[in-house]
Amino acid sequence: MTQALSTLYIGPLEGLAPPRVSATPDPDARSARELLDPAYLDALFARFGARYGHGDRRAVASLWSKWHFSALAAHGLAANLLLERDLPLGLDELHLEQSDEGRTTRLDLRHAGRPLAELAPLSRFATLLDGHLTPLIEALAAATGASPKVFWSNAGNYFEYFTGALADHPMASPDLAEPARALMESRSLPDGRRNPLYRPVRYVTPAAPDQPARVRRLCCIRYLIDELGYCANCPLECRPARQAAKAAG
Repeated sequence: MTQALSTLYIGPLEGLAPPRVSATPDPDARSARELLDPAYLDALFARFGARYGHGDRRAVASLWSKWHFSALAAHGLAANLLLERDLPLGLDELHLEQSDEGRTTRLDLRHAGRPLAELAPLSRFATLLDGHLTPLIEALAAATGASPKVFWSNAGNYFEYFTGALADHPMASPDLAEPARALMESRSLPDGRRNPLYRPVRYVTPAAPDQPARVRRLCCIRYLIDELGYCANCPLECRPARQAAKAAG
């Protein structure tokens, strides 16, 4: 199945490096479990935050999570939706390759995934949600003081983005994206918990040429780093208020 996994990286995934698949992780790769260690996160955000002048820790962590969640969503959804395989993305199985600044650059997988045990839309993404995102986001929030909703919004943003991108994949069936979209349309998970990926993005009719049609449900707080400002799909109700506050302050 390693070969089948490598065939996914065409079309909308063409620019991505496939995960490394080996029972023995790369010597420089770190166990994803380390991301739950407060001391490791301190060091990680010190490295990653250097490029932003060691600015607001909450914003630094949010920006780091964007890179990380983008990698998870791209590779995890591609295997899940196109091959109906569950990649080993749990924190206890996954290893990560990082840049010098601490950005997640590649996933190291122990194997190329297993056939999905559940095909139901609200169950087939359990490894990603419960095995990785839920414990990691709890750790990120505890280490930085940022709301868990910020990190879930970042994860949901990429989950929604790659769901749409994969619908245009050469291997995609007409209804390929439906399971992921069904998850994002459900307010709750099978066990009754609130679904943190519920409608992470909304689409609006632009009121002006410089306003995006694709809008995040929640702000990613990158504006807390002065030189960055607001992302292109910042919630429309957030941007004017924050800009006015900055001008007044």
